[in-house]
Parts: sequence; structure tokens; C-alpha cells
Amino acid sequence: MELDNQRRSSNIEDRRGLGGRGGGGRGGGRMPVRSGGLGIGGLIIIGLILLFFPQSRELLGPLVTGGGLPGAASGDAAPAEGARQGCAEGDQTCDFVAAVLGSTEDVWGPIFQQGALPNYGASPGAYAAPTLVLFDAEAVETAGCGVVPNAAGPFYCPGDQKLFINPSFWDVLSRQLTSPGDFAQAYVIAHEVGHHVQNQIGSARFREEAMMRGQQAGNQASVRLELQADCFAGVWAHHANRGGQLSQGDLDEAINAAHNIGDDTLQQDNQGYTRPETYTHGTSDQRRRWFQRGYEAGDARQCDTFAVRDYNQL
Repeated sequence: MELDNQRRSSNIEDRRGLGGRGGGGRGGGRMPVRSGGLGIGGLIIIGLILLFFPQSRELLGPLVTGGGLPGAASGDAAPAEGARQGCAEGDQTCDFVAAVLGSTEDVWGPIFQQGALPNYGASPGAYAAPTLVLFDAEAVETAGCGVVPNAAGPFYCPGDQKLFINPSFWDVLSRQLTSPGDFAQAYVIAHEVGHHVQNQIGSARFREEAMMRGQQAGNQASVRLELQADCFAGVWAHHANRGGQLSQGDLDEAINAAHNIGDDTLQQDNQGYTRPETYTHGTSDQRRRWFQRGYEAGDARQCDTFAVRDYNQL
């Protein structure tokens, strides 16, 4: 992925080195994660952790069930005490995420300005770019989603309007999930930004509303949200490629990552069988197809997974 000429985002909050629970948040404790607070990493490695470390089930309970507190108050998005704003000179890890985040800002800003978005009755207005938080602690404190363990992987907290990433996840993505490459990492970031887009356009609320009707309805709404975020990541890749940033190898990395984190693939690898009724992120085939759909169309309006009436036809 060519990023030399890409503008770097200044919306970076670097909490690495702060220790403890990654700083931030109000009140600490083990406040549950809100519905909608998990993204591409939310259940990527939780299956592995529960398989090999069953004692962690209590800690990860809210993440595994997709539970939380519907309507929980949004916390303020103030930076954590001691966090660095932006990237230190020579910090290649931070520079990479700042470049990818800057690219997503350059893509979604004009899309929001044009109003080329799925219509869910909201008036999103101008694109409000999220902040990306880097941390290296075993858990991270958030204002709107409580204390989230590093085991959850990268996630978006709607209450904070922030993305949270521990760079150690890149090793998990490459080695345990056999999805190496810088564009596989960029896909992860773009997917989490997709959840931020959902928060602005109004589709993020559908999971909480569906949970009121039961676990199965909530799981199905979660799948729709995750596939839409994959599609939004594809839309970003389409527009980013206009600047000649991508190669076919880059796209192959993203498609491979989307495939390898499908619910069916993870369940089969982890436990030797699948339970479709428990899927929350979509199958490998679905995740690959919806990313490709976004990439080929370049139009976020083609990412309306909620317009597909028959869940089995997603």
C-alpha cells in the first residue's frame, strides 16, 4: 500500500506507555460494553481465548453476548491524561495508522458532503472524523464503553466516537489469523471507521433495537451491521485506489482477511463445528462479498444490508 503522499490525520491519541488500563474513561470498573461497541476484532480472537482460557469467560461475557446497556450515556471524548496527541517523529506504527485514518477522512468527507449514503432517517450533516486511540495495556478504559480487555481486538466505541487499537493485534492478524500485510491492517482500520459512519447515519441503533426482540434477532442485526462495515471498508478502498495507492496484492490481502475472520471459519477452526444461529459478524463468504461489493461500486448506498429483507440472502 503506497502511503508516502497521503495526508496524515491529526486525530490520533497515543496512550501507549501509560500502563494500567490504557488511561481514559470516567469511573473505571468493569462497566459492560454497549451494544454496537464491537467491531472487526470484537469476536475475532475471543473464540480462541475462550477455547484455551475458559476462565476468561466472565470477563468477556458482555463481549461474547453482544450485551451491554442500551441507551447508556455517551461519555466525553476528552483525551486520556498523559496521552500524546498525534505521532512522535519516527514512530512508524503511529505514522501508518495516521496515514490510513487520514485517507478515510479524505474519502468520507466528500461522501457525506454529497449525501451519497444509505438513508435511515438521520441527518448526519458533515462528516465528523473519529479519533483513533493506540494503546498497549491489557485493557483500555473508555468513557462510553467501560473497560474493554485487549482480547476484544480493535473496536469502535460509539459513546466516545473513538477507534481503539492495540498494535499487538497486527501480529495476531498475521500469524494466528493468517492474514498478513499492511492492507489487511488498513482494512481493519477502515472497517472500524465504517462503524463510526454507521453511528452518524443511524444504522448503528438497529442492533440495540433488535436485541429487545431476542438474542437471535440481535445476532442477525449484528451480522447486518458488520457486513455493512465491511462494505464501507470496500467503498473506502475504491476511492483510495483512485490515488494509485493500491495494488492487486493489497486487495488480495483485504479479501483474505475478510474471509479468515468469518464466523464459520473461526468456529470451525476453534471448535471443529459451526453454529449459524450464533453468528454475529457473518460468514467468510459474506464478508468477502460485501467488501468486494463496496470496492466495485464505490457507492455507500450499495451497502444497505438492512434493505435485504431475507436474512438468508445477505
